[in-house]
Amino acid sequence: MRHRKAGRKLGRNATHRKALMSNLVTSLFRYERIQTTDAKAKELRRVAEKLITLGKKGDLHARRLVMRQIGDEEVVSKLFGDISKRNENRQGGYTRILKLSVRHGDAAPVSAIELVERAAEVAAPEKEESSAE
Repeated sequence: MRHRKAGRKLGRNATHRKALMSNLVTSLFRYERIQTTDAKAKELRRVAEKLITLGKKGDLHARRLVMRQIGDEEVVSKLFGDISKRNENRQGGYTRILKLSVRHGDAAPVSAIELVERAAEVAAPEKEESSAE
């Protein structure tokens, strides 16, 4: 029975999983959209949602808790400044997982995980309007 055994092991030991999640969440906040396997994306969602909630608090203790996980001051300032401001009215569900395809090498299912409130210049690129005359 799997009672009270939350989380996926991802074929790694505990320290490797912690480093993997730290690197993935840093990349997610830096680029606002990354591609990874389905299982990693589902685990990353749990970590990222908690860190965005801490970013919305904005106090020193929350910043120190986030710095434990991320470690890159530029990404932390982006989280506490830009990302938390875009999500201040949202009560959760800050990330979206989109199923893409399977990877050619090992047929692993690949997904894209992105922030729901992405920056406007990243989310909607300008389309050239053709004039119909």
